[in-house]
Amino acid sequence: MRGVLHRWLPLAILVAGWEVATRISGSPFFPPPWEIVRRMKELWFTGPADHLFLNGEATGNILPSLGRMALGLLLSAIAGIVLGIALGRSEQVLAYLNPIMQFARVIPPPTLVPVFIVLFDLGTQMQVASIIFSAIWPILLNTADGARSVDQVQMATAETFRLSGADRIRFIIVPSALPKIFAGLRLALSLSLILMVFSELLPGTTDGLGFELTNAQSQSDMPTIWCVIVLLGVLGYLFNTILLAVERRVLTWHRAARKAAS
Repeated sequence: MRGVLHRWLPLAILVAGWEVATRISGSPFFPPPWEIVRRMKELWFTGPADHLFLNGEATGNILPSLGRMALGLLLSAIAGIVLGIALGRSEQVLAYLNPIMQFARVIPPPTLVPVFIVLFDLGTQMQVASIIFSAIWPILLNTADGARSVDQVQMATAETFRLSGADRIRFIIVPSALPKIFAGLRLALSLSLILMVFSELLPGTTDGLGFELTNAQSQSDMPTIWCVIVLLGVLGYLFNTILLAVERRVLTWHRAARKAAS
C-alpha cells in the first residue's frame, strides 16, 4: 500500500491542483478534470455492460484507431525482428546497409505522408504504412544490436554440437537478443501511438481518435479535445504497463541468470 501511495500521490496532487486552478481561472481552454471525466463518459462510456460500457461513438472511433495501431506495430515487430536478426549475424551486410538505415531512421515520418498518399491513397493502408515506417527502426536496430552481442562461446558450442541454423536462432540468438528486442518494442509502441493519431488528422479520414480530435478543434469543443488527449495518455500508460508485464514474465530467466552471475 505504501508503494501504491508513493506511486499515485504525485498524480493525485497534480489533478487536484489542476481542478482548483482551472475553477479559479475559469478559462474555457482549460476545463476542470471532473468536467473532462464527465465528458469522456458521455462520449464513449454510455453503452451496455456486456460491451464494456462502450457506445457507438467509442466503437466507431477508438476501436478503428487501436486496430490500425496494433496492425502497424505487429507488422513492424515481425519485419524488424526478422531483418534485425539477419543483419545482426552478418557484419558485412550490416556495415553496408547501416548508413542507409541511419539515413532513413532520422527522416520524420510526417514528411513522407505525401509519398504514402501517392503509393497507397488515403485510407487504412496509408495510415498503417506511416506507422510501420516509424515503428520498425527501433525494433530493427535494437534486434540487430542484440544479435551481434551473442556470446561467442555459446556460438562455438553450438557449432561443436552441430546445431542447425534454425536451432541456433531459436535457442541462442533470439533468447540473447530478447532484452534488446523488448527495448525496441517499448520505443516502437510510443511511436506507433503518435503516428496513429497523426495519420488520422489528415483530410479524408472518416473515423478514429485523430478524426475526432480534428472535428472537435473545428467546433472549438475544448472538453472533447481534452478528452482525446487524456484518453491517449491513459492508453499509452496502459499499453506500456502491459508490455512491461510481458517483458518481466518472458525475461525472468534472464534476470535470474544475471543475478546468479553477479
